[in-house]
Amino acid sequence: MLDIKKIENDFEAVKKNLGNRNFDISILDQIVELNKQRKILTTASETKKAEINKLSREIGELKKNKQDASNLMSQVATFKNDMEKEANELEEVQNKQFSILAGIPNLLDAATPVGKSEDDNVEVKKWGHPRNFDFTPADHADIGEKLGMLDFETAAKITGARFVIYKSGIARLERALINFMLDHQISKGFTEMMTPFIAHERSLFGTGNLPKFEDQLFKLNSEQPWYLIPTSEVTLTNIKRETISEESEFPILYAAYSPCFRSEAGSHGKDVKGLIRMHQFNKVEMVSICLPSQSEEIHQKMLASSTEILEKLNLPYRAIALCSGDIGFASQKTYDLEVWVPSQNKYREISSISNCGDFQARRANIRFRNKEGKPEFVHTLNGSGLAVGRTVVAILENYQQKDGSVQIPEVLWPYMGGMKEIRK
Repeated sequence: MLDIKKIENDFEAVKKNLGNRNFDISILDQIVELNKQRKILTTASETKKAEINKLSREIGELKKNKQDASNLMSQVATFKNDMEKEANELEEVQNKQFSILAGIPNLLDAATPVGKSEDDNVEVKKWGHPRNFDFTPADHADIGEKLGMLDFETAAKITGARFVIYKSGIARLERALINFMLDHQISKGFTEMMTPFIAHERSLFGTGNLPKFEDQLFKLNSEQPWYLIPTSEVTLTNIKRETISEESEFPILYAAYSPCFRSEAGSHGKDVKGLIRMHQFNKVEMVSICLPSQSEEIHQKMLASSTEILEKLNLPYRAIALCSGDIGFASQKTYDLEVWVPSQNKYREISSISNCGDFQARRANIRFRNKEGKPEFVHTLNGSGLAVGRTVVAILENYQQKDGSVQIPEVLWPYMGGMKEIRK
């Protein structure tokens, strides 16, 4: 959430920044006007409260001297009545202001490229060379189904579309990747965590998933305002929600495996086949909570950690800096990692690594005590390290053989019990 003081004091700069996101900046005028009303109503209330205190003292003196205080008491009653009306009006203004502020995205970092859509994203790195096949590479779904190890049909019978049943070698591959990715993140200084797979609405508000993206979440039909998590970013970030920590605690680096649940609203017709876009998928997530002075260095550290996983797996990829028109709601600067998918002859997203600045910290009230002893908002960062199902996609397609078998990347052999290939 943005600081209203920042909006007021740097109005033109904020307007230009958000305009680069293709955001409707006309709403900023409404926010500023509402804040003027809030200040007027607050000042009026404080003035009346001071007047009531003054009159109350005078009434006390009159009564002490057994004099008539009815006139002053009538004035106090009028002030109190006016204050009650103003309090209701102030609450209405504050609620409206809060609601609008909750829907305004983060301000962009100066390094974020300006652009209108994903076509304007900037490639910052490319690693590896796509394999030259001496046969037509198959789609990962076809590979998995022919091996008898990916069953979309039965999953649809049990639950519905965009679910899958893993079996045998590919099930083991998924599990191996989770353990490999966690071990890698631990070696980079991240603390392994295991958090709930359900979160309440305050936690989802803190990370920016609510209210804007409610249609992409699975809400549980219960008395509690519970949701299945779309990513463990939600639970990891909220570990420090509504706390004030000491500077010495930072940076905090978390890594966690979790299943992720997304309704994929608005994605009908996109990637209907296969593992690319599922309602349920596994992911190893990185989250950092740090001092503002540390966040850029941590961002680069998280990017390097995820790229190293892809390089250890020998999967060709590219890193791109998302432009202003394609970047996420809560992020000020984001790198996407895209892995090569042979059957589609293009790179597809496998990780998104974002620096959110103090945007989530303001929403979740995560602070630290600075050297002057004053509370200050931290910075939060998050990133996939990696999306496990999409890594399975990349391995099945890049390591497929002409006979339908799939070789296993050497770094995973110990995690696969020595298994070096998957075959029927």
